[in-house]
Amino acid sequence: MSETEHLRHEARQARDAGQLELAESLYQTAQRLAEESGDECAAERSYCGRASIAIELGRGEEFLSELRQVLMRNRDNENCFLAAYNIARAYEIAKANQKALFYARIARDRARVLDRLEWQASSHNQIGNLLLAESFFEEACGEYEQALTLVPQDSPVREALIKDNLGYSLVVQKRYDEGFRLLFESFRMLRKAGARRYQNLPRLSLCFAYMEIGRLDRAVRHGRAVLESAGALGDVESVKNVLYLLGEAANLQGDFDLARSYFLRLQSEFYPNADYLPDFLLAIDVRKLVNLKA
Repeated sequence: MSETEHLRHEARQARDAGQLELAESLYQTAQRLAEESGDECAAERSYCGRASIAIELGRGEEFLSELRQVLMRNRDNENCFLAAYNIARAYEIAKANQKALFYARIARDRARVLDRLEWQASSHNQIGNLLLAESFFEEACGEYEQALTLVPQDSPVREALIKDNLGYSLVVQKRYDEGFRLLFESFRMLRKAGARRYQNLPRLSLCFAYMEIGRLDRAVRHGRAVLESAGALGDVESVKNVLYLLGEAANLQGDFDLARSYFLRLQSEFYPNADYLPDFLLAIDVRKLVNLKA
């Protein structure tokens, strides 16, 4: 294994552990070494790795043009997969789901050409996420189930994240027994792997699931754990989602002052110009408004 390959391997391990800043630094070093040695393909591959981390950290816009160039150069199938997958992820975060689906399907097709089962699994999971965001729950479940048949046994973090997505989709369809089983499996796997950042995802899903079956005490326990953890880790999206859920749980418990405090924090931190939002959320069923995977 070359030094560049070793750095990319370490970067992937850091990413799976939720250490995104470290992963970005390792990819950047790998890119610099590849450029210095004249290995254009390796430099391109490291750039795609850097882009994947920047996208998750909310700085992906500056990478999109070059990622499209990677696809157009068509120099290497592996790099084309990484570029298409990253572009799809950037559009997914931007809520441009149709554009994201276009690139996600390109990534899936490249993964099939490469016969890389783990990348096929990732692509099916990504397509499932995009279908889920559009509320195509049954179709999303099909993609997640296919992803689970393909994900390697030595990728517990990826497997756990797919199980979270599938479990949430099943709960939304009121298939509670299957959904809870998968969500608890996901949480236990991520806890065992030490992936603190990612543990927020199944706990958010469990918060929602317990609300759906009327176990508000358990919903609140998971929700508060997410709020504390996500705040400490700078996981802004999880903070936003859990404030919706905790406000709704307090509202259902009849603690209207507490519910208003959660909704006021949500409004002030994420929607500063929407003064009407706390009263609006107190008057509706928030669970019908929120799609945790959208």
